[in-house]
Amino acid sequence: MPLHCLLVDDEPLALDVLETYVRAVPTLALAGRCENAIQAFQVLQQQPVDVLLLDIQMPQLLGTDLLRSLRHPPPVILTTAYPQYALEGFELDVVDYLLKPIAFDRFLRAIDKVAGRQAPAAGASPSPLMPPLAEPPEAFIYVRTDRRAVKVVLHDIQYVESQKDYVLIVTSTDKPLLVKQSLSSLAELLPADQFVRIHRSFIVGLRHVKAYTAQHMEVAGQELPVGGLYQKDVQRSLGR
Repeated sequence: MPLHCLLVDDEPLALDVLETYVRAVPTLALAGRCENAIQAFQVLQQQPVDVLLLDIQMPQLLGTDLLRSLRHPPPVILTTAYPQYALEGFELDVVDYLLKPIAFDRFLRAIDKVAGRQAPAAGASPSPLMPPLAEPPEAFIYVRTDRRAVKVVLHDIQYVESQKDYVLIVTSTDKPLLVKQSLSSLAELLPADQFVRIHRSFIVGLRHVKAYTAQHMEVAGQELPVGGLYQKDVQRSLGR
């Protein structure tokens, strides 16, 4: 039997990512999508749920407050951009705590913990979590440009350049995207093990770095400057 997952987040794009992950795993099924904790509370009163993927910071009612209100909550995986809530989450006996942006392999490990909690009694045949599809979904974000949300696969991002109130996202697969967003806010969406900020105006994708010195980095045929304040971060990231 599949594990039925209820997704709760006030950001539609975050729900899209989680739904993509759920649908990629044969042993998972989508129980529903909720854009706030009140909707989730109503769904939980009406149908059984095997896994609750729950955001914390939401309007009207926090995810942790919803969790406290449930007499018999299902296994919960918290999904949030705020690491400071980790201790509170584990005090509420959550199964796992995922920081956004959530990578697919990290999502799988959290789901496997849920499956482990529901393992059969001693002597019974185990029912392990089936592997995902042969081609797991690539991690991605959505950015808003030209009055629409555009999907950008993280592995394709070569570098991002700040241009006053905008950022220019240069990828290996499509034309550059001009997005009205600050470089700092976009940096929060990019995994630190895949990207590094090298200058106040540039973030680069580590997999696209061709060569570098202490002052410059070659990416996508461009020589980008490395700022003095960022040299230690660059050395640490490329040292990995």
